[in-house]
Amino acid sequence: MRVGIFAKTFPGETPLQVLTAARTCGYASVQYNFACSGIGALPETIPEPVVEAIKSASAQTGVTIAAISATYNMIHPDLATREKGRASFAAIAAVARSIGSNLLTVCTGSRDATDQWRDHPENQSAEAWSEMIAEFRHLVEIAERHDIYIGVEPELANVINSAHKARVLLDTVKTDRIRIVFDPANLFEVADDDARAKIIDEAVHLLEDRIAIAHAKDRNADGSFATAGKGVIDYLRYIASLKSAGFQGDLITHGLGAAEAQDVATFLKAALGQKALA
Repeated sequence: MRVGIFAKTFPGETPLQVLTAARTCGYASVQYNFACSGIGALPETIPEPVVEAIKSASAQTGVTIAAISATYNMIHPDLATREKGRASFAAIAAVARSIGSNLLTVCTGSRDATDQWRDHPENQSAEAWSEMIAEFRHLVEIAERHDIYIGVEPELANVINSAHKARVLLDTVKTDRIRIVFDPANLFEVADDDARAKIIDEAVHLLEDRIAIAHAKDRNADGSFATAGKGVIDYLRYIASLKSAGFQGDLITHGLGAAEAQDVATFLKAALGQKALA
């Protein structure tokens, strides 16, 4: 496994600035966001010079682009808002392979019109599920056209709020284009040690055939999010579970400050049994 980080962890609006910071802190890959190119997270168009700058920065630093954020609210109550997000997904998909990645990450959204990460009582309704499935069918067409994959991350406040729901999605939209972004901290809020370990192990087993990248953040005992290694998740067990499932992809940390990045890289590499990058 390679250790990576959200590119947006680091300040800057040029890919060379951001990828250099990632490399300096010891990361081999990033989950890229076009905000790091100064054109916003969901651009409507992506000029060729922007693409070339990312390619050049990746080549100069040796930091690979493991995935690209194309996250929008897939069940936003306003259809025009969903269509705008879908158009940005298509624009990113069109250049993804040019900058070295074949995975675009999304969230399954919330009925909350102002915050796609906030829960809403209608998120688990039949209507929300149907609209999400319809949206995925649009994305699959785009993915097939550009030969890329869609990385779906279960989130407690979204439609896909568990590993089980993610499995139902995979079994409903029967396509190889949908993959899983696995984040153990998104599978529970508060749980004791045994319950937490069981939830994570069972989720890895349930989704092991589709996990494209794994995330690394943590939870505090009170349920709030924490930096990887600073909370209650047993990272040695989590990584062992991924390895036993045959996962060999990128382990991408996020939810931390730039000042913490180097220490987290050291922690994750130790957990993986790797040495620091030269």
